[in-house]
Amino acid sequence: MLDIAGTELTAAEAQQLSSPKIGGLILFSRNFESPAQLRQLMVAIRQVRPDMLVAVDQEGGRVQRFREGFTRLPAMRTLADQWQVNAIKAIAWAHELGWLMASELREYDIDISFAPVLDLDFGHSEIIGDRSFGRTPAMVEQLAGAFMSGMHEAGMAATGKHFPGHGWVEVDSHLGLPIDTRSFAEIDEEDLQPFAKLIKRGLDAIMPAHIQFTKVCSQPAGFSEFWLQRQLRERLGFDGVIFSDDLSMEGAAATGSYSDRADAALAAGCDMVLVCNAPEAAKEVLSHLESLGHKGSHRIERMRARPKRQIDSERLARARTLAKELIESNS
Repeated sequence: MLDIAGTELTAAEAQQLSSPKIGGLILFSRNFESPAQLRQLMVAIRQVRPDMLVAVDQEGGRVQRFREGFTRLPAMRTLADQWQVNAIKAIAWAHELGWLMASELREYDIDISFAPVLDLDFGHSEIIGDRSFGRTPAMVEQLAGAFMSGMHEAGMAATGKHFPGHGWVEVDSHLGLPIDTRSFAEIDEEDLQPFAKLIKRGLDAIMPAHIQFTKVCSQPAGFSEFWLQRQLRERLGFDGVIFSDDLSMEGAAATGSYSDRADAALAAGCDMVLVCNAPEAAKEVLSHLESLGHKGSHRIERMRARPKRQIDSERLARARTLAKELIESNS
């Protein structure tokens, strides 16, 4: 999975996307200027590759790539705050926000948003922070699970991130390699629980973290057979899609060249690797995979969005009002 430069698909990008080794495209804020432009861009993409898996990060709060013409979504911490007052209401709201986010994206033929975040909020990770659904495994499981069920209702698959947990470390893995010195027992007792519980509830995909858990494994989780095979596949019984996090992040740099990173991620168990904001690196990885004759994963097809459904306009209006009120209550 890679990205494109601007708001229109260039001839060179269209040619690149025609490669069967490219199975996905992720869109960023730079690719969006208006709903009408997004619709035209998606038509151009589908003309080149009708089967292309198109993704975006549309979590809410700080991480929402499409804004104009889309409902501004609150940070998920607002649901954690409501949980303290009325957990049942917070769960219902989480479902509606997941449905709202996915319904709006499906109107523009976007397959997936990489959500929900399943990291716990330990209070000292700025990169996670208010993106988290809460401090405890129970809060995150219930709220993120409801958000996931809302996405499913709208016809969108859900991706839990960042396995086995990014909430403890302070370093942003975009800028460096975070080190988590906790024991496996500590991680298993807290961070792993939302992943384990939501796998049983039908979580479709997981994105591992570029974090090194030094008391557990020498490789960062996204390049670790221990984490992706022995724990995620075997112990937790996960048979969904594993997306690597972006291989251009500094947290991945210690693994070697971009080709080395792709090899390591795929060998560890990833079904699809992401290379974002680094077009030359994306070309390197694509050429490398083509030279190896790498065959894509059969699991990716499961992430394609379900057929669009007729949206209840009254429900949509209520959900948009809910999102607005949650933002205003925390401003």
